[in-house]
Formats: sequence, structure tokens, C-alpha cells
Amino acid sequence: MGKLYVTEFVSLDGVMEDPGGAEDFKYGGWTFEIDRGEGDKFKLDETMETDALLLGRVTYEGFAAAWPSREGEFADKFNNMPKYVVSSTLDKPEWNNTTVLKGDVVEEVAKLKREQDGNIGVHGSRQLAQTLIDNDLVDELRLMVFPVVLGSGKRLFAETKDKKRLQLIESRTVGDGVAILIYRPA
Repeated sequence: MGKLYVTEFVSLDGVMEDPGGAEDFKYGGWTFEIDRGEGDKFKLDETMETDALLLGRVTYEGFAAAWPSREGEFADKFNNMPKYVVSSTLDKPEWNNTTVLKGDVVEEVAKLKREQDGNIGVHGSRQLAQTLIDNDLVDELRLMVFPVVLGSGKRLFAETKDKKRLQLIESRTVGDGVAILIYRPA
């Protein structure tokens, strides 16, 4: 059985939009303005321990446009591992080792967790992450909280069906005040 984690870059006010600057957000690339220090090693280690990626269509398309042309162990891992994209509109994914999950998201992801061994990582994919959190499919929530308030932008947390109690299992500060927080359902 797979363990599903959601990993996100977020601002102090919960904004996760365009941390890398590839979209058309007025603060795009905001994470590059703050030194992550050992946070880069955390992301590399996290990726090396991941056995499959699960992405929403928008994040998938951004990753598929960027990662195949990159080199290095991080890129090699992303490019070669199995990838699952949740989409009702994508028919022919071009990024190698990609499977499109159609139909009921909750059912498809629950099935994926039963069938996939190891760690399944969800990066970005705001809508998908919200659905997974709301339906108790997330085994770990890994946040890199950057010390900046953006004031606007798409936020990680939306309304949920019920409150979600979490247990902090790890916390540390890296670089220029970036907090790495890892939670599990309580």
C-alpha cells in the first residue's frame, strides 16, 4: 500500500500560487527571493524517496514542459518514475511513464494507494491537494513555509467538509527563516 504525501511551498498567509515563476502571477517566483539553505537538500531527499508522482492537470502540464529538458539526479528521478495525472480532459500524455486517472478522483486515488507501493508525492496541484485533504487521503502534509506575506493569490487550504486535526511530527528552520513543517492526521 502506498503512502501519499502532499508537499507544498507556501507563504505565511497560505498562498501557494506560482512559487517558481512559470505562471502569470504578479509575485511569480517568490520562493527564489528567499534563501532555502538546507531546504534544497530536503527537497532532493524527498524526491529520491518518492516512488510515484500524482499531479493535477495544470501542475502536470507545467512539470511536463520543464523536467524532460533538465539534467541531474532530481530531473532523472522525476522523468523516470511513474506519474499519474488526474484529468478529465487530457487524453495523450507525452511525458514518459504517465497514466491518466479519469473518473471519480477519490475512488481513483484510493485505488492508486492500494495498488502502488512506496511513497506517492503530490507537488503543487492545489485543487487536487484540497480534494485529497478533504477526503482524508493524505498520509503526510509537508510544507515549506516561507517568511513572506503575499496578500493575494491561490491558497492551499479551502473550505473542508469537516475540521482536520493534524499532528506535527517534524519541524525545523532552514535558510533565511523557511520553516519545514511535516504533519500527519491526528
